[in-house]
Amino acid sequence: MEINFENVRDIIVNTLSCDADQVTMETNLFEDLEADSLEAVELSLALEDAFGVGIADEDMTKIKTVSDIVAYLESKKQ
Repeated sequence: MEINFENVRDIIVNTLSCDADQVTMETNLFEDLEADSLEAVELSLALEDAFGVGIADEDMTKIKTVSDIVAYLESKKQ
């Protein structure tokens, strides 16, 4: 699967049970979508399944926005 905003957004919507119109590149997972630590782990696993790129636990603590996720996945896919 190609790493792009739309694919990441769809995974976020499915994992966090939110509306697609709530998710933009600037959306903060914790402040805007009210994700908790368990949901962050579930999201990390879903992203790994979809893109084949794992997000290390220590890196997950640094990821706050959708933009952060896309940039991180792109950097690791290279």
